[in-house]
Amino acid sequence: MGDVQDPASAERVEPGSVNIPLGEFPASCKSASVDAVGTAQGLVDAFNDALSQSDGKYGAIAKLFLEENSYWRDHLALSWALRTVKGRHDIVQFLENSETPPKKIQIDFSSSYRAPRLAPIDSWGDVKGIQFFITFETAVGRGEGVVRLAEENGMWFIFTISMVLKELIGYEEPVGKRRVFGTQHGDVLEQRNWAEVRDAQRNFVDSEPKVLVIGAGQGGLAVAARLRMLNVPTLVIEKNKEIGDNWRNRYHQLVLHDPVWFDHLPYIPFPSYWPVFTPKDKLAEFFQSYAQMLDLNVWSDSNLDSVTWDPHMQQWTVQIQRGQVDGGETRTFHPRHIIQATGHSGEIYFPEIKGIDTFQGQRLCHSSEFTSPSPSSSQHPKKAIVVGSCNSGHDIAHDFYDKGYDVTMVQRSTTCVISSESTTKFGLKGMYDEESPPVDDADLVLQHLPSALFKAQQAKLTKAQNAHDKALLDGLAKAGFGLDKGPNDAGLFTKYFQRGGGYYIDVGASQLIIDGKIKLQKTEIDQVLPRGVRFLDGVELEADEIVFATGYQNMKTRTRTIFGDDIADQVESVWGFNGEGEIRTMWQRSGHPGLWFTGGNFMLTRYFSRILALQIKALEEGIAQV
Repeated sequence: MGDVQDPASAERVEPGSVNIPLGEFPASCKSASVDAVGTAQGLVDAFNDALSQSDGKYGAIAKLFLEENSYWRDHLALSWALRTVKGRHDIVQFLENSETPPKKIQIDFSSSYRAPRLAPIDSWGDVKGIQFFITFETAVGRGEGVVRLAEENGMWFIFTISMVLKELIGYEEPVGKRRVFGTQHGDVLEQRNWAEVRDAQRNFVDSEPKVLVIGAGQGGLAVAARLRMLNVPTLVIEKNKEIGDNWRNRYHQLVLHDPVWFDHLPYIPFPSYWPVFTPKDKLAEFFQSYAQMLDLNVWSDSNLDSVTWDPHMQQWTVQIQRGQVDGGETRTFHPRHIIQATGHSGEIYFPEIKGIDTFQGQRLCHSSEFTSPSPSSSQHPKKAIVVGSCNSGHDIAHDFYDKGYDVTMVQRSTTCVISSESTTKFGLKGMYDEESPPVDDADLVLQHLPSALFKAQQAKLTKAQNAHDKALLDGLAKAGFGLDKGPNDAGLFTKYFQRGGGYYIDVGASQLIIDGKIKLQKTEIDQVLPRGVRFLDGVELEADEIVFATGYQNMKTRTRTIFGDDIADQVESVWGFNGEGEIRTMWQRSGHPGLWFTGGNFMLTRYFSRILALQIKALEEGIAQV
């Protein structure tokens, strides 16, 4: 490829995170024809027969799995946790310790995609096996999952199985055939119409929220929607003036780098005419509409003034300053749960560089504060320096170039670069595209995979993507741009999960770098000067504007700002992988009672918002224990 690899950058992970090794796929099925339905039904029958045994049931179930190279991924189905276990021995132990074992499992024949079929059990099609969806019921809930079978020595065994809780028995969501009528009148509503009822709910006139969500981005809105469907009174507070301002107020040219099929929110998917890549202002408008259509209780222009935890009452005391007009109002509530939905990351990372306070140019700021520059004269172009070489850095440099600036990008560590075309053509094709299965099915299949196998697939896909992008990557390398392939050469998504950044989905800026229209510096800044910067190699550059697209710190730093050291010190590490390959702390118990975290891209918040809401509902109804 001619790429430049910086192992330190490619392998860098969140502190304490485990760098999960690449998993191995079994041998492909060699048979020309396979009775997929009959084979799957035979395994399911044997599974259910074992469940019915009074003794040794879990050992009998374990024998249905490949001995060493098999996985069970469980999201709240058998325990109130997110777990991945590998191999017969650990699967037996996991089942023996399960809090809510399944009564039986059944094959889901509701669609041809879900029914058993001979299909690739890897994303590149080299390994064929049998895939099918299942449904199950436990003592407390119902769920679904995915099973993949592999052939070994002429026999079929379970290679991977996933189970995820979908609903609690007796607390099902009021959707479809369970939707409300909406025609109540009279004393029940004290003659109030729908608008008056909603106004009282939104303002918590005579009630208090059980859950407080901090942040009305995709994470906060998605989990609020899930909680609304579970009838858990929830208040979302947003510091910005309007819902959607967290996107609306960002830099002028911002467009989502993930395609529309990957970015649906729960209950209300984007319509079929929606653009493939959503502009920031269009997304902001959708957020406003989403909150209104789903009757979410959102207070914008609101801040959390104080927060304390009462361990005896098992509740928080929060003071919320709502609105700034005429002093606004201060409300005090006592929620049992707070969800931090302040974004994937924490406080901004702004490197300490000598001379920053001496800069006399037009603007020096972090990328989070950047707004589009005014057009520059072509005869006397202004000069801009962008420090950072990931998505924001590229977008901002591109914006400066479009406005006529002489722009230089400072690359401080290597970047994983993949074209947007390659992402949709290879990375998401067949799962999230125009012909893909329903998004909930795609999410189940994606989340079915243990991290080790996901990384193995991503390594193979990255090779295919890099081959497709060869001319682009060779051009970048020739221009001196430092490239990497992500941890274990497993690409962009792995780098996102493991580090939270370090990549660029190219939408045009890479060619500008190749053509020299965006200039490149690959050395650290030694000092900011009144009218520019000096680099460690002594080179000086003039600048009218300097933007530090240097990213953000870990999400936990925002926890420390909001809640203080005592509470933050009790919270487990956030993001990165634990030893089983599950993402740490997110969407599950955090180490401090009543404090939860959500964040990440649209796919993650869409899928895990239900996981988080079901845990809170189970605690509120006494189904799960604190």
